[in-house]
Amino acid sequence: MQKFFLLLLLTSIWRVALAAEVQVELRTVEDQAMPNAVIYLTAKQSLPSSAPQTIAIMDQINRQFSPHVLAVQKDTQVRFPNSDSIKHHVYSFSAAKRFELQLYKGLNANPLLFNTSGVVELGCNIHDWMLGYVIVLDTPYFAKTDGAGKVSFTLPEGEYRLNIWHPRIAQSPESLEYAVSIRESNNLSYRLDKPLLVDLNQYEAVPADVNDYE
Repeated sequence: MQKFFLLLLLTSIWRVALAAEVQVELRTVEDQAMPNAVIYLTAKQSLPSSAPQTIAIMDQINRQFSPHVLAVQKDTQVRFPNSDSIKHHVYSFSAAKRFELQLYKGLNANPLLFNTSGVVELGCNIHDWMLGYVIVLDTPYFAKTDGAGKVSFTLPEGEYRLNIWHPRIAQSPESLEYAVSIRESNNLSYRLDKPLLVDLNQYEAVPADVNDYE
C-alpha cells in the first residue's frame, strides 16, 4: 500500500513537472489581430512560486506613459522614470494602488511596491491626456499579445483559468474568463464579441508651454 501511494505521489509530481507549450490568439469582432492585450493564466492546482526579483519600468516619453499597459506579478516593484525634458506629476486613485509622485523629472523616482491584484489606472496632473495602466496579477504566467494578436507560454500541464484584459475591450471581465486544460501542445483562439472602445491614448504632440513646468 505504501508503495502504491509513493508511486501515486511521484506520478503526480511528474505530471506537474511536465512543461506544455501554449499559443493563444486573440482577434477583434471584425476578425482583426488584437495586439497588446494582456493574457494571463492562473493555475487551479498548487504550483511552486517565488517572489518577483526584477523591477518593472513604466516610463514617460513624449508626454505619454510607456508602455501604455504594463503587466506585472503581484509584489513587483515598479519604477517611474521621466525620460522627458519636462516635469510630470504621476498619480493613481485606483483601489489596487493609490499613490502620488509629485512634480519631478529625470530617473530618480523611487520604485513603488504593487502588492494588491487589480488594474491601476495612471494619470498626470499636468497633462490630462496622459493615461496608462498597470495590471497587477497573482500569477507568473502572463504576457501581452504581439502585432499578430498572439502570445506563447511554456508552463506546467494542468487546469488553468485564462483571462484576457485590455483597456479598450468593451466586454465584461467575466465574459473573458475561460477554463482551460493544458496538455502538451495547445493552440487556443478567442474572438471578441463587441467592437473596441475609443482609443483615449491618441495624442498628437504640441510644443511645450508654461503648463509643462520645465
